[in-house]
Amino acid sequence: MSSIRQVQVTFDCAEPERVARFWCEVLGYVVPPPPEGFATWDDFDRSLPPERRNSAFACVDPSGVGPRLFFQRVPEGKAVKNRVHLDVRAGTGLVGEERLAALEAECARLLALGAVHVRTLVADGFNESCIVMQDIEGNEFCLD
Repeated sequence: MSSIRQVQVTFDCAEPERVARFWCEVLGYVVPPPPEGFATWDDFDRSLPPERRNSAFACVDPSGVGPRLFFQRVPEGKAVKNRVHLDVRAGTGLVGEERLAALEAECARLLALGAVHVRTLVADGFNESCIVMQDIEGNEFCLD
């Protein structure tokens, strides 16, 4: 018998808190409370050895439905296209011009947060329109 497992999506990045807060804005996620015994995440971070400070951050879906997102600092920068990416479902249930307009409106909102528009893929009779973007550290994602 199989069991249901929770999923966490992990991002390698240079600035974990900055990238986590970007994704909070994109997805409506929140920063969870700090560990017990700490009033703030800054208090917790200051309790760590210097080499571990600012090395990780997380955000969660406030409804508890979506996966936890975890961001970990790595020394190397992004070199090639990521093999896993998030699809932000901004046009679910919409088709044609209505879908494209919804995606473009969400794209404009995300550009203001620091995202980058890579390209718009217009419906081709098989696939509906989507917009390829990059987050604030260059990780690809799609508005779908």
